[in-house]
Amino acid sequence: MAWPISSPRTIAEVIQQNLCIGCGACLSFLLPQKGRMRLTDHGPIPELLDSSLQWPRAAWEDCPGKGLDLGELYLRHYGRLPGDWRLGMVDRMWVGYAKDPLIRRQGASGGLTTAVLAHLLSSQQVDAVIGARQGKPGPESADWNIVTDPSELGSIAGSVYIPVAMLAALPHLDPKKRYAMTCLPEQASTLRALQLRGHSGARAVTHLVGPYTGTSLLPAAIRALLRSSGVAKEDAVVSLRWREGEWPGYLEIRMASGKVVRSPKVYYNFLIPFYVWPPSLRGLDFANEFTDLSVGDAWSPQFEQKGQGFSVVLSRQPSMTAILKDMQASGKIHLEPIDPSEAANMHGHMIDFKKRGGFLRNELCHRLGLPAPDWGLIPYPIGPARFLIELVVSALFYLGGTRPARWCLERIPKSLLGPLFNHLRLAWKALSKPAKRRGLRNLTMTPYRPRWKSSATT
Repeated sequence: MAWPISSPRTIAEVIQQNLCIGCGACLSFLLPQKGRMRLTDHGPIPELLDSSLQWPRAAWEDCPGKGLDLGELYLRHYGRLPGDWRLGMVDRMWVGYAKDPLIRRQGASGGLTTAVLAHLLSSQQVDAVIGARQGKPGPESADWNIVTDPSELGSIAGSVYIPVAMLAALPHLDPKKRYAMTCLPEQASTLRALQLRGHSGARAVTHLVGPYTGTSLLPAAIRALLRSSGVAKEDAVVSLRWREGEWPGYLEIRMASGKVVRSPKVYYNFLIPFYVWPPSLRGLDFANEFTDLSVGDAWSPQFEQKGQGFSVVLSRQPSMTAILKDMQASGKIHLEPIDPSEAANMHGHMIDFKKRGGFLRNELCHRLGLPAPDWGLIPYPIGPARFLIELVVSALFYLGGTRPARWCLERIPKSLLGPLFNHLRLAWKALSKPAKRRGLRNLTMTPYRPRWKSSATT
């Protein structure tokens, strides 16, 4: 099937067709004073500050909004394709956590990412760390931040569930220095593509760390939650923490009036069907497969009952494995080996949601003549039942994003909606589990030439 006539052939068209993922990579081809990321209720959007400028062709080549050739990227970066497509290329895997109680508490799931970044800084393996900071430039927003002092890593610790343009930091990096960066999956694959291109800013990032990432929220979701909690429009947010308290934590929003809005993580997930960030539905990568180190929640009854915070830890490079073993030997982190199947089963639902669900959602758009990214991979197997499930899921996301649905959402008390949504979520997972898990253990992703590589370009 031919790529739709409406497919984007420039960065400007990616933005116009709402395919931009707000990563900021396109800004790395411009001088800092020539472009910026504009923060909106729909996420960060790149814009040129000089009307006489055009986006460079190279920016389009590595733009994840249209998709990347992930099969080719795997071969160029790792030298081969994964043996297990559920989690990608892995050197070693564990369940672990930071031994420092403060770091463990500040982290989203065990503080291991913060501990590793602190170790890299204190051991002078990197000169600075680039991470997402909630509260920059304002309490409801988030942006990239550069940290050079290990004691300041708390400012970028913990999860951020709204999109952050992490690659917009690249033009500001010193090519003579070494950086560690945290970023989302599509940002990680784009960074690798830029490094292979020889991009000086991208190559300054010597250590790449990232979280497992299922779905993110539109920034507008924050105000929707406040309205549903009865917070007045003029009452300003003074602080926001997505995973406050003991793992798995709760969303905490403090207002200027003194009011505090709290919602357990498993409850404020009710915002997802109504305010999901659309690029979350279009990506195929859940386990952040192009990082050096991927970290996710260890969702298992064995660890959930203990609280405190446990992480699934995937080292994808021998060099990162050596760093983790050194940290373990010095008592900075705790690691215990985990079987690959057990690690994959902890997140089987979201692995399927990304690998097969993301492909089906994009393919549906392609068949309808609508623009969507093409990642150059086809998952197998996909049975008829899995296809029907995706039609239901896509319909729910479409309906949830409509104004009437959002209007209703804000008028149902949060105290009722959170538990109700969690009950429905668990019921749906149980109902769809047979079809979503069928064949997942033997999942393969077959590379092919993406449609946009064959399209006419200007």
